[in-house]
Amino acid sequence: MVLGIDEPKVTAWLDQHVEGLTGPYTFELIAGGRSNVTYRGADSGGTKFVLRRPPLGHVLATAHDMAREHRLITAVGKTPVPVPRTLGLCTDVEVNGAPFYVMSFVEGTVLDSAEKASVMTLEARRAASFDLIDVLAELHAADVDEIGLGDLARRDSYIERQLKRWTTQWANSKTREMPEMDVLVKKLQDHMPVQQGATIAHGDYRFGNCLTDTTAGKIVGVLDWELCTLGDPLADLGYIGIYWRDPGDTIVGGNDPTGIEGFPYYSELVERYALRTGRDVSQIAYYRAFSAYRLAVIGEGVYSRYLNGAMADELPDMESMKNSVDTRVIWALELLQNLK
Repeated sequence: MVLGIDEPKVTAWLDQHVEGLTGPYTFELIAGGRSNVTYRGADSGGTKFVLRRPPLGHVLATAHDMAREHRLITAVGKTPVPVPRTLGLCTDVEVNGAPFYVMSFVEGTVLDSAEKASVMTLEARRAASFDLIDVLAELHAADVDEIGLGDLARRDSYIERQLKRWTTQWANSKTREMPEMDVLVKKLQDHMPVQQGATIAHGDYRFGNCLTDTTAGKIVGVLDWELCTLGDPLADLGYIGIYWRDPGDTIVGGNDPTGIEGFPYYSELVERYALRTGRDVSQIAYYRAFSAYRLAVIGEGVYSRYLNGAMADELPDMESMKNSVDTRVIWALELLQNLK
């Protein structure tokens, strides 16, 4: 028995609603936690598939909207962006206790550490890096009306709306006064660039949320569409720059393979994006700073929940967690120093 899967009911649903799959099925947890839970399944003939459901014991269904995520992946599947093929959506909570959807299984590696990238040739590392940008350019080139996402969200004033949202979040979750954060918010408000059109904004785009063919150096699947909306495309490019480490960089980055030999400089990615899209990237430091700010606010929220005992089942390094918030705020201020 696999936790989170009602095997008899899910088996019956799959047999009835997903063409090409035949039970009995096996299920294996791939990833779970506070984010949506992902299982790798296989049918009686060995055909693999993926099932996604909200985290066990979640409270707000809107925070883990399976129908929305299924809609996004289905729509993006009409573009050149590589995504798994959606196979079915179940909104009847009587089947599995929560909505879920099923999609095709894509073979690839989630490059969330230098260790996973160590098997790649230097050429494949460089090729995968530029393909990461090429895929992002394709995502930002998608006609949202044509693929059925025109009504997904407001398109204008993306950064302005995000700043209001995260400033409120900081006020509600902060555990201490931090004058540097106040200065940062003011600078972000004062230097806000003019939005260059409105595109699909993935919201969490990086190697760690993609499947990579490590031999060919190609992105074969973009995952984790929970934060996707419509907005400023440069926010995604700036977000990559939060995780990216340049060759020889001694700063320890989490959940990213870059920094080892073969991966290009972040500036090369920005140049590649500019060539592919024609967009002005001269203010990319702003978008990196904004992304650092956003992650700092999220980090403070997690830190606050630990302090208040909401996650008593886990014991992280609290001091490191707190310091990571401070570090991101200071780094964001440094990025904004040279903006005019």
